[in-house]
Amino acid sequence: MIRLHCAPLSLLLVVAVLSGCSRHNNNEYQGYIEGEFVYLASSQSGALTQLSVARGQTVQANAPLFTLESADETAALQQAQQQLAAARAQLADIETGKRPPEVDAVRAQLAQALANARKASLQLTRDEAQFHAGGIPKAQLDDSRANADATAAQVRELRNQVQVARLPGRSQQIAAQNAQIAAAQATVAQAQWKLDQKRVNAPADGLVYDTLYRAGEWVQAGSPVVQMLPPQNVKVRIFVPETVVGRLATGRTLLVHCDGCAADIPTRITYISSKAEYTPPVIYSNESRAKLVFMVEAHPFAADASKLHPGQPVTVTLQ
Repeated sequence: MIRLHCAPLSLLLVVAVLSGCSRHNNNEYQGYIEGEFVYLASSQSGALTQLSVARGQTVQANAPLFTLESADETAALQQAQQQLAAARAQLADIETGKRPPEVDAVRAQLAQALANARKASLQLTRDEAQFHAGGIPKAQLDDSRANADATAAQVRELRNQVQVARLPGRSQQIAAQNAQIAAAQATVAQAQWKLDQKRVNAPADGLVYDTLYRAGEWVQAGSPVVQMLPPQNVKVRIFVPETVVGRLATGRTLLVHCDGCAADIPTRITYISSKAEYTPPVIYSNESRAKLVFMVEAHPFAADASKLHPGQPVTVTLQ
């Protein structure tokens, strides 16, 4: 019984080896699919209020992915916008000078001062005549002169106030207010940026490979919420011997065969390693050189990328 089983088994092994050797193709190499994932996160912390995509979903560029709670950022933006509006209004007020009613009030005060000055001047004239006639003491004449000087000075002051009321603010004051406006604009931009960070969109077309949080959970700043795989980030990795790598160049076509694929998928070499991935632990010799292998990467066209999956074993044929 043992001989009957061993003889067929040995025969099968020999046939398998011979058939495998007959089918061996020096241009075929084993490889695997690798994906360079994009981990999308927000620079701000907050509760996840909305997850707009699901695992396995294909999205377009700029499609909304997730939203974090943003009440504080919204309030900060509104405050910054109000401060900017106040700074601009203050600049407009500085540039226009006083309002017409305020100018009219100063003019009325000037008219009253002119009347008082004329009255004081007439009184001074009469007192000087009376003093020369001996009718009043010198102290009364001095009071009249002081009153006339005071009313005249008040007239000059109010005339200057009317001129100042018509002028805009000083150049230095306007420059300072313009600086306040620039600072307020920067605050608005900063608040808007923080608010925008609470809404994250897809940077490019691609596959939502995984979602890492659920709605309602707290997300720390910088923690990825969505893991995406754009089609241009799907690549094939193979390892070729040292005797073959010298014949390869970027741009060369490789045909990728995978189990279940309807047809071979064309790819183009995009990277060839400049050093050996594995080297023998002894000095090189003609025998050890055959053990050297070099990594080669190739990318499929975007239309074929969805047919390949990270971790999938494939057979690659050099063209």
